[in-house]
Amino acid sequence: MNTVHAPIFLPDPEATSALAQALAPLLRAGDCLLLEGQIGAGKTHFARALIQEFTAEDVPSPTFTLVQTYDAPEFEIWHADLYRLSHPDEAIELGLIEAFETALCLIEWPEKLGDDAPKQALTLQLVPESEGRRVEFLSPAPQWQQRLKALDDV
Repeated sequence: MNTVHAPIFLPDPEATSALAQALAPLLRAGDCLLLEGQIGAGKTHFARALIQEFTAEDVPSPTFTLVQTYDAPEFEIWHADLYRLSHPDEAIELGLIEAFETALCLIEWPEKLGDDAPKQALTLQLVPESEGRRVEFLSPAPQWQQRLKALDDV
């Protein structure tokens, strides 16, 4: 997996929301963001802020429902928290594989997908650092490097 943008330091939740707001216009149907990080790293906060850029709906954590879907003006958004899955086949049963083709998918705990993780996905690794977190942008897909240039001013 390649780094497709320089890491960004997020000192507080407001900076995490600002990153989500800056990233939202760069996303489209068929994109998948894999949100990695320990419990409390800010994955759900980031996902909520991103979804709220597309829709005014309340955004609960999908921890217990596993998947929440939202109708944005141009595409559907799937927000999945896979923490409780015990086998990658369970993600298939949720309908995620089909959603990867047609929706914007935000996946927390993506390692639970195993080999079913989309090959063109953008991974955001949220790593605790001093008083905040650092976000690293990784993907095997080179097109993300060009698309993320808009984040240079964040």
